[in-house]
Amino acid sequence: MPHFKLEMHHFKFEEFGCNHCDENHMEEEFLLMIDYARNVAGIPFTITSGYRCQEHNANVGGVPSSSHTRGWAADIACDSSSKRFAIINGLIEAGFTRIGIADKFVHVDCDPNKPEEVIWTYGR
Repeated sequence: MPHFKLEMHHFKFEEFGCNHCDENHMEEEFLLMIDYARNVAGIPFTITSGYRCQEHNANVGGVPSSSHTRGWAADIACDSSSKRFAIINGLIEAGFTRIGIADKFVHVDCDPNKPEEVIWTYGR
């Protein structure tokens, strides 16, 4: 359970646990922002990757400095351009300034140690 009192309306804290070991050290600020983004988007967000332990991050090819390993990031499943638009619109409205776009997911983070106002794509 989180070390803080957090009330999310659209997610359970467990949805952000590591897919390898269930460890979960998500940052409260991030969780509140993504919960708000989900409300703005008006569509469900399926979290495919939230917090990652170092071992899992390495296994999935994550960079050593991944925001996932510090609880500042999540990947949201996305299978259509209209859903992608709704997700990204919600994320921007919620104040996120770091977004990565892939064919099947949207990455979002608010890592205070990384540059802001960036959107990138993942190569094929």
